[in-house]
Amino acid sequence: MTALEQAAQIEKASDISGIKGVWQRFKIAHPTIAQFFVFFILSNVVTILQMLMMPILRGVLDGTSLVQMAFQVFPIGHNPDGSQYYIFNYAAGAIAGDGSGGGLAYFLSVQITMGIAQIINFFAQRNVTFKSNGSIWKAAFWYVLAYVVITLVAGAVQGLYKAPIYNILMGSMGGIGETAADFITMIINSAISFWVFFPIFKVIFRSKPAAKK
Repeated sequence: MTALEQAAQIEKASDISGIKGVWQRFKIAHPTIAQFFVFFILSNVVTILQMLMMPILRGVLDGTSLVQMAFQVFPIGHNPDGSQYYIFNYAAGAIAGDGSGGGLAYFLSVQITMGIAQIINFFAQRNVTFKSNGSIWKAAFWYVLAYVVITLVAGAVQGLYKAPIYNILMGSMGGIGETAADFITMIINSAISFWVFFPIFKVIFRSKPAAKK
């Protein structure tokens, strides 16, 4: 956008009164900050949605045989006690005091919840925050690729903080502590995605300039 075009937009926004006019002028003067603010609001709405869906999915899947099916994949070293360190470490059986366990049921509860939330997030950020008119298929490809990489990184990092959180909360609060620990780990995962995704969105959700007549 040229300086002349920006000045014309600011002048046009000045004709809009009230809060809407202030916001329009702010968006023109500080587009990236405005985008980040909207991105922040939508990301928090999506996180709240995840927190509502997760207990429902766990309640459904915990009653199945999937709990007894271990899901421990992508070994990347060893824990201090010598045991294998997995990116995704969901041992068979109920959730233990250190946060291990839950089996395939717990893994699916987490990933289905995140998957649904990220689909909603994709369209909300594309259409509301960045107002992109570029190729949706190209953006979706890079979004999915980024999501897979971030999920792997977040899964690897989770092994560092998951056990202490579950130990403390389940030890002091019992069953309620397990739910609270689920929420906290979900918020940490969302925070990792939040800071990584904004610069990615700035690249994949670009808008093509309107053709001049």
